[in-house]
Amino acid sequence: MINNYLISIIVPMYFEEEVAKECYYRLKTLMIKNNINYEFIFINDGSKDNTINILEELSKHDKNLKIIDFSRNFGHQNAVTAGIFNCSGDVAVIMDADLQDPPELILPMIKKWKEGFNVVYGKRTTRKGENFFKLLTAKYFYKFLNYMSDISIPKDTGDFRLIDRKVINEFKKMKEKNRFIRGMISWIGFKQTYIEYKRQERFAGKTKYPLKNMLKLAEDGIISFSSKPLKIITHLGSLIFSLSILLFIYIIIYKLCLKNTLSFNVIIIFILFLFTGIQLLSLGILGMYTKRIYDESQERPPYIIKKKIKKKKKKKKIEVFMIIKK
Repeated sequence: MINNYLISIIVPMYFEEEVAKECYYRLKTLMIKNNINYEFIFINDGSKDNTINILEELSKHDKNLKIIDFSRNFGHQNAVTAGIFNCSGDVAVIMDADLQDPPELILPMIKKWKEGFNVVYGKRTTRKGENFFKLLTAKYFYKFLNYMSDISIPKDTGDFRLIDRKVINEFKKMKEKNRFIRGMISWIGFKQTYIEYKRQERFAGKTKYPLKNMLKLAEDGIISFSSKPLKIITHLGSLIFSLSILLFIYIIIYKLCLKNTLSFNVIIIFILFLFTGIQLLSLGILGMYTKRIYDESQERPPYIIKKKIKKKKKKKKIEVFMIIKK
């Protein structure tokens, strides 16, 4: 019996020629085996390898495969956004092409959705194939993000999740250009839960999400969902002002009581360096917020689609027979 709902599987791809076919066949096998109505939305995020050619070939044999081909690389978060904006499903599942997040987890996600949850995200209990540095930075990434952010970001989660039509519709109303999708979905709210799983090694190829991308993601999360950096600057400025007043009083008392000329050159130089560093840091933080305002005011689209590819459904021929009575 075929289920009466449609599920959209959104998969961004960037230089994934080694995993594109395996990802497609593994997903399709899962859908057919469980009689699920599906559409696949594969987004080619400006790959310069053979990814788009492989996807085009696959689409020739599957009317349920949609391909969105970007004009250049616009980044993972914008690729996912394009998938969400172009999906037709009652629910959508966001996942990466490298198969570190097992497609088979989609089934328990659907079960949770049927129980009444609007968002079901995957929570990693272990992460195979990742070195100590990657594990350490990922651990403190979530701690730092949750400390700085005004919303709660679930620990050890990525963008691998199921979202229902309510969440999709609310997501499509959000127009910001610098996107932090897991933060945006947390901000939307509704009923959310998680499923724990063991993250696997990449099926093939190398990670396309190096440390600099993680830092950019953290910046997007903090600047988009937190005013804490500005509050820290304010508190730091107040503290330094108070310490400056106390130091000034100390110098006056010292000179009046001891009647001695004291050279404070070293202290003054230290204070000047300290103040200069704090001022530069403050300007940097203010600059990041200002740049966000500038980015939003430009009204540029977050991505440009070069082409969309989908196999056209064949029209059924209808033969009309006329019976003529003599």
